[in-house]
Amino acid sequence: MRSLPYDIEFRTRARRTQGWGLGLLTLAGLMWIWLAVLIFAPYEAGDYRDTDECKSRWTTHNLHNGSSDCVAERDWPELLAVLGGSMPLAVVGAVLYTSGSVSNRMAEHLAEVTRLNEASTPR
Repeated sequence: MRSLPYDIEFRTRARRTQGWGLGLLTLAGLMWIWLAVLIFAPYEAGDYRDTDECKSRWTTHNLHNGSSDCVAERDWPELLAVLGGSMPLAVVGAVLYTSGSVSNRMAEHLAEVTRLNEASTPR
């Protein structure tokens, strides 16, 4: 029974790794939602005295009623930076979540195989 504390600690680490992965995937998902809002939602551009109503970046393709404030307010490189920043979070989160899930599942499998071997061994 000396392996029981190690098995418990192993499963705890696997669940912690899974939790970190889920957290990073959640952050990436929030960044994707933020990107969708930036692309699809109408917005205002300019200072507090002179604001322009701008249509969403998705529908206008830089045709903002001739206003350069609208074009400058939400430039495509800024939007792509949000997307690019979310990609490492998504990849690392997926790897951590998968690693934790596989580790936990393998520990369950090993425990079940050990239990079956002990049950089939005559005493």
